[in-house]
Amino acid sequence: MTRHRSGDVIESPNIWRWPEVYERENEAQDATGALWDAVAELAPHDGADVVDVGCGDGWHLPRFAERARSVTGVEPHGPLVERARVRIAGLAHCRVLPGSAAALPLDDDSADVVHARTAYFFGPGCEPGLAEASRVLRPGGVLVIVDLDATRHSYGAWMRASAPRYDPAAAERFFADQGFALRRVDTLWRFADRTTLGDVLRIEFTPAVARRAIDGTPGLTLAVGYRVHTRREPVGLLRP
Repeated sequence: MTRHRSGDVIESPNIWRWPEVYERENEAQDATGALWDAVAELAPHDGADVVDVGCGDGWHLPRFAERARSVTGVEPHGPLVERARVRIAGLAHCRVLPGSAAALPLDDDSADVVHARTAYFFGPGCEPGLAEASRVLRPGGVLVIVDLDATRHSYGAWMRASAPRYDPAAAERFFADQGFALRRVDTLWRFADRTTLGDVLRIEFTPAVARRAIDGTPGLTLAVGYRVHTRREPVGLLRP
């Protein structure tokens, strides 16, 4: 779970270094569909222009494209941009652009939904990205930020052990102070086999914590909690 900055970009070692393993992780996540249901309810995207910030290799883009008018993925890491473009080939209303959360390559008032999932927005320090999201959202548009909930289940305890300087309570206070509503969502990760489960946990946690997590998961499923933060842009106010 360790992340560090390079300029205005936060490296995500899990997907940047092990994209094939992260693909298996995406396949396992949200096996109940509860997280997607919450995102669709809180940030409706039927006929909307959607931006996925830090889209990685584009895993979520086709899902948004099923309902949205247009989908734009923004990703700072060049190899992931290329992987995402391969994934969306053939989707005429879907594109991937290089760029960062703090400098979105998009026009003002060009999106109805800005979505970010476990990317960039981890609490204090992400204010430039919040400002950029507000800039590109139309009045009434929604910024939806999804992150893992480190206060829930064994997975949250392993997160805290692996990244002891991360303070989930401080992150929650930050988003509340920034005007976000919060919904907690519990779901499951379901893996195809124990080898995949072990590979995924080893890219998410430090070696010692990963060993504990693997040993502490006897089957193929993990209970995992998420935080879904949402903020709607005001309507009828002049922009500065």
